[in-house]
Amino acid sequence: MHEFGFVRVTTAVPKVAVANVERNLDEHLRLIEEHQASDLIVFPELSLTGYTCGDLFAQRRLTDESRQALDALCKKLGNVLAVVVVGLPLYVEARGSLYNCGAVLSNGRILGVVPKTYLPNYREFYESRWFVGASGGEPKIVDGLPFGTDLLFEQRPAGWKFGVEICEDVWAPIPPSTFQALAGATILVNLSASNETIGKSQFRRDFVQGQTGKLLAGYVYCSSGPTESTSDLVFGGHCLVGENGKILAESAPFIRDAHALTVDIDVDKLRHERATMPGTFGECAARNVREYRAIPFESSGGARRLDLRRSVAAHPFVPSDEATLKARCAEIFGIQCCGLAKRIERLPQKDVCIGVSGGLDSTLVLLVAVRAFDMLGLDRKHIHGFTMPGFGTSQRTKSNADKLMRLLGITAKTVDIRETALHTFSELNHVPFGMPVDIHAITAEELQHKLEALPNGSEDLTFENVQARIRTLFLMSSGFVLGTGDLSEAALGWSTYNADHMSMYNVNCSIPKTLVKFLVRYVAQNEIEYQGGPNRALCETLMDIVGTVISPELLPTKRGESPQSTEEKIGPYELHDFFLYHFQRNGFTPEKILYLASFATFDRAYSRQEIAMHMRTFITRFFANQFKRDCVPDGPKVGSVSLSPRGDWRMPSDADPNLWLGEVNR
Repeated sequence: MHEFGFVRVTTAVPKVAVANVERNLDEHLRLIEEHQASDLIVFPELSLTGYTCGDLFAQRRLTDESRQALDALCKKLGNVLAVVVVGLPLYVEARGSLYNCGAVLSNGRILGVVPKTYLPNYREFYESRWFVGASGGEPKIVDGLPFGTDLLFEQRPAGWKFGVEICEDVWAPIPPSTFQALAGATILVNLSASNETIGKSQFRRDFVQGQTGKLLAGYVYCSSGPTESTSDLVFGGHCLVGENGKILAESAPFIRDAHALTVDIDVDKLRHERATMPGTFGECAARNVREYRAIPFESSGGARRLDLRRSVAAHPFVPSDEATLKARCAEIFGIQCCGLAKRIERLPQKDVCIGVSGGLDSTLVLLVAVRAFDMLGLDRKHIHGFTMPGFGTSQRTKSNADKLMRLLGITAKTVDIRETALHTFSELNHVPFGMPVDIHAITAEELQHKLEALPNGSEDLTFENVQARIRTLFLMSSGFVLGTGDLSEAALGWSTYNADHMSMYNVNCSIPKTLVKFLVRYVAQNEIEYQGGPNRALCETLMDIVGTVISPELLPTKRGESPQSTEEKIGPYELHDFFLYHFQRNGFTPEKILYLASFATFDRAYSRQEIAMHMRTFITRFFANQFKRDCVPDGPKVGSVSLSPRGDWRMPSDADPNLWLGEVNR
């Protein structure tokens, strides 16, 4: 779907018959026919002849045959919408030299030919025996075709642009693809013949991944397969497609049959990445200007495509691989602990206060505080944990908070806020939920019983805000307060202004809700040490907290029923985190985010209408609550998404969301 900026690419590795151009041509045609719905099909280096022809490249019969095969291939592709890149040796009469080339074909035309710049001539490679490397002084036109290393191929109108380099080119200190990317190419193509040796596949993978990250580009790497000559070398047919520092897909090694790898590159995302780095990518492009000839093409195989060939993570903040998730959690926990340790070092008195609710967020903050104090060699008794039960506090969370503080060895204190809240209601002359009671005469216990009789779904914002602000009043009056609000809550404004919204330092400020439970689980399984060894009771308490319903516990609950659910009120956090990631990190439109959501596997199934409804909630709340994000405490950035007004997100508090809401509604 080109309107969302996706380009479908295919690496096609034929079953090569070395020096048998006719058979190789048939292989090319068969693979192209099978994958003609792609936008771009890339073959390996010297694919029409085979890379391992050796001194046969000096035979004019072979090179003439490959040139004729290119013309034949072009004629047969008149009805194929994909752009095809094939490898061949091309003799340039004006120079009396043979070049190792990549030819680009589209819609029955040869768009241009790109010669290889850097020829390997060391150890097992000796290409200089047959070929000449491009120096930039070659004829601009060869056999009536655009020729040279200064060609970029551009889909028009307003489409994607790609450049071509060949094998060794990418291993050079400054690869041609670097200049191609700086000139606007968002996809880089490499026709390769890379033989296999121990550890080389990983080195190749890392190199391609690094090139995509450095150039903010897609990279399509297609290498020769094991049907090349094995006189001295074996080729594995390793194919890779990378995008912006990640490998989207790669082929299995040593497949003897012809095979292909197809995946969709998100050019829209790459453009956004480049646009958000004007001081790095933009300035580098301006300082390294090279003139390129733009070769336009209009056709595209993807016009007939409705599906999506790439993985869409339902939980983009949470790695799906368990080993990667563990490493990610260890890194994040380390960042949080080091950030807090530095702040504690600067305190005149090494005491901190935490409101411990028995929920996930405050539990994570407490664990970070304990580790930071241990790092500094400070007594945990200087960590003051407050449980502050109110009218909506459940027995489960209260019990877990008490056990957690006791098992971690911090100073624990319980402050029942109900009497103070009741006094505040009386002073405000506010009757909670409009109940028929005398707010000036009723006791806290009596009010509790009446509240528990209310029907589910009752709402009273003042009732909630008073409790939240009283808790913050107690904490702020007691010392240096560690905040517990997370990134998802900041995005949605799910906090009471100048209550749980405020603190002196917040280690959770860039931790999304979908990741918090995995961090707590990681600490429970890997970081728990107290009094010289693992603590089973502490681990069990933490895992029970992981399984607790997410709730602010501000509204009363009937006995025996589940407490107030945040997600029932504002929608599933897995959707809101999905929206947040693609809206803030990638700059995607609501329509594209909805499109991506249809390919993601969430914890439960959602209809398109449900997703759109929750997206309206997200956009409305995100815009309406910027004023809260404009005045938040310090806290460490841990990932690529942050809403700090001093760092990653600067937005006017009175911005109008109608442009985005209108798209969702349509």
